[in-house]
Amino acid sequence: MDWKLELVIVPVSDVDRAKSFYMERAGFVLDVDHRAGEDFRVVQLTPPGSFCSITLMRNTEAAGSVQGLHLVVSDIEAARAELVGRGTEVSEIYHFDAGGQQPGPDPERGDYESFLSFSDPDGNGWLVQEVRR
Repeated sequence: MDWKLELVIVPVSDVDRAKSFYMERAGFVLDVDHRAGEDFRVVQLTPPGSFCSITLMRNTEAAGSVQGLHLVVSDIEAARAELVGRGTEVSEIYHFDAGGQQPGPDPERGDYESFLSFSDPDGNGWLVQEVRR
């Protein structure tokens, strides 16, 4: 039996602002923007090449509470350059060695060893991780 994660709810305070961020700054693709009345809206976006999407849900109390969602890329330096080119504030690339976080990509460029991070306007936090294989 396959168990596939296909959707993650991301709570935001302003759906339009978050939609713009994810499309323009993070490069996600808009799948759905559906309204049913004043209080119900579904905005679903998918990172390029991903089988898992996010849905933006207006929830001011929980906005910014999602942390540690991982995006996997084959080239962490190219991914960082793309995000910076889109105007996204991103961390420097880092890896872990000697029991702590170190600057730069993993010297051996091992899978799951190099990271960067960014947050949406509400503070929901994302990690980008390099897997080259």
